[in-house]
Amino acid sequence: MQRKSILLAMACFLCGCVHPGKYDRPAVPVPNAWPATATSEPSAQGASAAATTKWQEYFSDAKLQSVIELALANNRDLRMSALNIEKAQAYYRIQRAKQFPTVAASASGDAYRLPVNMSGKDEAETVAQFTVGLGVAAWEVDLFGRIRGLKSQALEQYLATEQARSATQIALVAAVANSYLALGGDRENLRLAQATLEAQQASYELIKRIRDAGIASDLELAQARSQVEAARADIALFTGQVALDENALNLLAGAPVAADLLPGELGSDRALKDIAAGLPSEVLLRRPDILMAEHQLKAAYANIDTARAAFFPRISLTAATGLVSSDLVDLFKTGSGTWQFAPEVTLPIFDMGARRANLKVAQVDRDLAVASYEKSIQSAFREVSDSLTVRARLLERLNAQEALVKSLEETYRLSQARYKAGIDSYLSVLVAQRSLYGAQQGLVSLRAARLGNLVTLYKVLGGGAS
Repeated sequence: MQRKSILLAMACFLCGCVHPGKYDRPAVPVPNAWPATATSEPSAQGASAAATTKWQEYFSDAKLQSVIELALANNRDLRMSALNIEKAQAYYRIQRAKQFPTVAASASGDAYRLPVNMSGKDEAETVAQFTVGLGVAAWEVDLFGRIRGLKSQALEQYLATEQARSATQIALVAAVANSYLALGGDRENLRLAQATLEAQQASYELIKRIRDAGIASDLELAQARSQVEAARADIALFTGQVALDENALNLLAGAPVAADLLPGELGSDRALKDIAAGLPSEVLLRRPDILMAEHQLKAAYANIDTARAAFFPRISLTAATGLVSSDLVDLFKTGSGTWQFAPEVTLPIFDMGARRANLKVAQVDRDLAVASYEKSIQSAFREVSDSLTVRARLLERLNAQEALVKSLEETYRLSQARYKAGIDSYLSVLVAQRSLYGAQQGLVSLRAARLGNLVTLYKVLGGGAS
């Protein structure tokens, strides 16, 4: 008992003022409310939190849901995240198993010949030994928490990989939705360019007949021709862009997307469910990437406990029981039993400061994990603030653009009537048509931006991954 007390006292002396680590969640390093510029648009009545809103509820378009389900089943990034979870889970089981002794059965036989000059007899001798046993080899008695620290670290890494998969899934859902919407927007622009080409081709044919009749000039015909070629250029542009969008969507889905699942147009933002911004401290701490960073921080704390345990003795036990005999036929007879018990204590005394340096590394890793955790929260705060700010302004711009398109439609109609009546030249029609076409393209772009912002907002607010 006295020796044991001396041993523990020496260990405590060597470790100095080392105490078990305790995890304390760092304070949230962001304001308690979103910026005023980000909340000028009132939240919808009864809007739910993004973290509790499943993607199936948020994206109500049936075709888009089918494409997202295809991506969740086939996307390789998500598949790798799932495999990383299995790997981390297996590593955790390995570390947890080290807390318990490993029992193994063994059987062996050994025979060798001794020459006459070594046998002690007048003739050579053959010596044989057969053994059957059951034992525990070098099981560490975890009195000071080294194995528990390794197990806790492995557990937190496993939980971090689970959150990484959730973050990957949310990002994938958002990427698929954005790619789907981009394809819908480019298809709408292509259809707009095709309709413009038809209208310009009809105008060109009309002016050509008028010119042949000696009423219109060659300049007006050339101006009409330029509009036809501009529309053809836009058709070629958007045709290529549609093909690129389809390729991007196929990559995200991990398999070719059926033609009947592709969007024909953008659709309405009413197809997306309203979500509430909530408070930063509530929203940000539920984001999977923030939870992943917190689990990594906890793993760093556990690593400190493991480094501290290195200052204490390591106690391992080896024990076995079994049967031994010089003759195989006598192995299981009475009197052949044997046992072995071999405890071992390793007490670190001098290592040129390696253990203290290892503890310092673990503490610095903990501080780095704290900084990474706080930066993740700050980055998330900015992402949400930016998305809310954009949302508050996009609706105003969208309403103004819709009014502009209506006004330019009326301008184009009046300019055509005045040209046909011989009041104005074709130049006024050309200017009105160009302005209307540009405004229509701008409206498509704003609608796509509005929908993309709603998708991004769902993602940055920590939308439900299931």
